[in-house]
Amino acid sequence: MSQQSPTPLDPFDHKILLELERDGALTSAALAERVGLSPSACHRRVRAMEAAGVIEGYAAILSEKALGRGATVFVAVTLENQRSETMEKFERAVALCREVQDCHLMTGESDYLLRIVLADDDGYERVHRETLSKLPGVRRLVSNFTIRTVFRRAASVGH
Repeated sequence: MSQQSPTPLDPFDHKILLELERDGALTSAALAERVGLSPSACHRRVRAMEAAGVIEGYAAILSEKALGRGATVFVAVTLENQRSETMEKFERAVALCREVQDCHLMTGESDYLLRIVLADDDGYERVHRETLSKLPGVRRLVSNFTIRTVFRRAASVGH
């Protein structure tokens, strides 16, 4: 599979992306007004960026607190080894863990960084014992609890 070269984005495209990042539920007319284009031109540009994969999808940013999930834990995972089969087994298994919101393959001291969101700090013991410690290939888990989330945002538009 050949990798597609990045789509060149002009200033109007960047304005559109910034506005959609702020409010993905904008109507085409409202978006067009904010960026200074006609609704049809704006709509064509959005569709072109969707087709090119610049816009992968739309999602609501949910309030973890309002949903009763007030505890966020970042877990650095070190595997027993970095063989591809070990990593693939781990990735398949961790993808099935509903509490894990994000999983990143890392450079540095750990192999993966997980973001876990729970109702409270006490729930983490169960997740650690029943789920994380049983993932295939895990040698070490280092957990860090957040004190407070300062901000969250979607992928940032920039140069």
